[in-house]
Amino acid sequence: MAQSSDAEKKAKARRDALERIRSLVELYNRVVDERGYKGYDTKLMRDLRVVDADPTTGVVTWELDVDGYWANMNGVMHGGAHATIFDMCTSFGISMISKPGYWEFLAGVSRILNISYLKAVPIGVTVRIKTQVEGHGKSMALASATMESPDGKIKYSTVQQHKFHTPARPEFAELVREWWAKWGEDGGRQVKL
Repeated sequence: MAQSSDAEKKAKARRDALERIRSLVELYNRVVDERGYKGYDTKLMRDLRVVDADPTTGVVTWELDVDGYWANMNGVMHGGAHATIFDMCTSFGISMISKPGYWEFLAGVSRILNISYLKAVPIGVTVRIKTQVEGHGKSMALASATMESPDGKIKYSTVQQHKFHTPARPEFAELVREWWAKWGEDGGRQVKL
């Protein structure tokens, strides 16, 4: 009976973590719409799908259908597209460890984004991006990620990202406070990294 209860608790924690990330994507898209923002990351955040979030490991898994928008002249994904995708996915992944006043969403900048390109990503495929927070402190965080085929047989690229914590802009901080109120003090998180 205890095993079933533990399994149910873990499944619920995983569903909650997934919903938490999805709600942050919705919040981001709401800010984009309200501000009329037209940056190229807006398409990314509309097209990305969050498929899993593991609160015990802090791994967030995404999928993206790679279309011609992300192509270079050679007909494969542009290296700069890798950077944008990794930067956004790892930033959302860092929210797994956030709490009020600590790594709040939209409060940080990339210091280093070190990408290893392993294989060209053809246009027309679906990629899976797995992000993980490797370590974090008051002012710095380290995240890693891989971009691979959905079956995991092809690894296209990897990244290590160093983030520097900066305060969120006041208008974003207010939105995050509203979000925290919905999710509770710990944002529904269970991550112990």
